[in-house]
Amino acid sequence: MIQLADGLLAVLIAPECASCGRVLDQPTSGPVCQACWAAASSVPGPFCDMCGDPLASWRVASAAEGVCVRCRRAPAAFDRGRAAGEYEGTLRDIIHAFKYDGRRSLARPLAAMMRTAGSELLRDADFVVPVPLHPWRRLRRGFNQAEALATWLERPVVNALRRSRATQPQAGLTARQRRRNVRNAFRLSRRLRGPALQDATVVLVDDVRTTGATLDACARVLKDAGARNVRVLTVARTKIRLRPR
Repeated sequence: MIQLADGLLAVLIAPECASCGRVLDQPTSGPVCQACWAAASSVPGPFCDMCGDPLASWRVASAAEGVCVRCRRAPAAFDRGRAAGEYEGTLRDIIHAFKYDGRRSLARPLAAMMRTAGSELLRDADFVVPVPLHPWRRLRRGFNQAEALATWLERPVVNALRRSRATQPQAGLTARQRRRNVRNAFRLSRRLRGPALQDATVVLVDDVRTTGATLDACARVLKDAGARNVRVLTVARTKIRLRPR
């Protein structure tokens, strides 16, 4: 029955893959073809014990006790991090289709990638917290991509944060501008009741981590509210080149 439905859709509608644009052979399986899912890059290990970025080699990991140069220079507010893939190529196209083209059905397979990559982060977490959008931006987009991902991570979802002011999009800003842009932009949700965060292990969820400025700002609010351990899990990470000193 599914094969028949796929054949009819392919002939009558010819839906295209949201990533490569080729006609889907199995449109009932989602808006991205199997070849593109297979091409979505993963982040190779070994990983930094703090931010989760890949280390250059096992030799570097041993010498630096498993902590990358960036975290040694300026430790993040969160305790651990991990991304399922690199924000480039096919995975970047898939995230764009999900985030900007409204392909919400992609939340489930993207979250599956996150569960695999972040299994250690999620295993003993009390709940996951999606990074919030400002109400106006959520209204224009129609949904919060972080919240859509969080619902498929098989942990309780708590909307513990809110945006207290609108910020300009982080894309195109320098690292310093990104930090300034989100400074004091997050607050605890007014709906959060009681000491929900006290001594909690929390996993912050977002689609992409670039400099980490947004996630860092959110982590500080959660820790100030009593969270014991704050971790970060994203679909993808953007490679950041450090300037030599």
